[in-house]
Amino acid sequence: MSKNTPNNIKLGAFVVAGIFFLILMLYMIGKNESLFGAKITLKTHFRNAQGLLPGNNIRYSGIEVGTVKRVSILNDTTIEVVMMIKENMRHYIRKNAIASINTDGLMGNKLVNITPSEAPAAFVNEGDILPSRKPLDTDEMMRVLSETNNDIAVVAEDLKKSIQRINNSTALWNLLGDESIPQNLRNSMVQVQRATLGVNSMVGDLQMVVDHVQSGQGALGTVLYDTAFNRNLNEALVKVRSIGEQADTLSSQISALASSINKDVQQGEGVVNALLKDKDITVKLNNSLQNIEKGTESFHQNMEALKSNFLFRGYFRKQERLKRQKESAAEARDSNGKLSSVN
Repeated sequence: MSKNTPNNIKLGAFVVAGIFFLILMLYMIGKNESLFGAKITLKTHFRNAQGLLPGNNIRYSGIEVGTVKRVSILNDTTIEVVMMIKENMRHYIRKNAIASINTDGLMGNKLVNITPSEAPAAFVNEGDILPSRKPLDTDEMMRVLSETNNDIAVVAEDLKKSIQRINNSTALWNLLGDESIPQNLRNSMVQVQRATLGVNSMVGDLQMVVDHVQSGQGALGTVLYDTAFNRNLNEALVKVRSIGEQADTLSSQISALASSINKDVQQGEGVVNALLKDKDITVKLNNSLQNIEKGTESFHQNMEALKSNFLFRGYFRKQERLKRQKESAAEARDSNGKLSSVN
C-alpha cells in the first residue's frame, strides 16, 4: 500500500495536468486562437468599443481571419483594438481597408469586420493601424425607433379621428351617394376633351403660321426674311430721317422768319407796322373803302342809265341774245350727253 502511494500521486497529477491541458486546448480552439499557425498583429482605433471583448472573431469580407487579442483604452476618446490575423491574409488585406464593429447576427456576439476599399493601396505589414468606421449605436437606434413609434402613434390617433369625422359626415356620404356626379364628371371630361382638340387645332394653325413666316410668306415673313424688303425699308427709314432733318431745318428757318417778321412788325417802319399801329392810316383806309363803295354804286347807276339810252340799247340787247344762245347750246350738249349714256 505504501509502495503504490507515490505512483498513485504521480498518476493523479498526470491525469489532472492532462485534463487541464485538454480544457485549455478546447478553450483556445473555441476562440480560434490558431495556436499552431503564423499570424500578424494589426491595430485599429474606435471611439466606442460597443462591448467588444478579447477573443471575438475578426472577419474579412465575411470570412473569419483572426481574433481580437486585446482591447485597451489609449485616452478618453480613443480605444485601441489589437487583432491577430492569419499570416496568409497579409497578401489580401490592404492598408486602406476599413475596420468596423458589428454583431454576429441580430443578438449575437460582437466582432470586427474588415471591409476592403476600392482605392488602390499597399498590403499591410506587422503593427499597421487600419482606419475605422463609427460603429452603429444600438442604444441610439432604439431611442430613435422609440421616438418614431411615438410619432406613428400620434399619426395613427389623428388618422383615427379623421376617419371618425368622415364616418360621421352626412354631407360627404350624400356627395358620394349622388348618382348624378359620375354623369357630370363624364360630361366634364367630354368638354375637356373638346377643349383639348380645339387647343391642338389652334396649335397646329399656329405652327402653320410659324412655318409660313419662316419660309418668308406673308407680310410678317417678308418683313423678317426678305432681304430686298429689309433693304428698301432701311432706305425708306434713311429718307424719312433725312426728311425729318430737312423739316427741322425748315422749321428753324420758318421760326427765324417769323421772329424777323414779328420784329419788323413790332419795331420796323414798314407798311405792315403802319397798318397795325398807325390809327391815321386806318382812318384813311376806311375812308378810301367808303369812297370805293360810293364810286361802285355810282358806276352801277351809270350803267343802268346807259342801258336805257337809245344809243347803247341795241348793244346791250345783242349781248343778252348771245348770252341766251350760249346757255341754249350748253343745255343741248348736256341733254345729248345724258341720252348717249343711257343708250
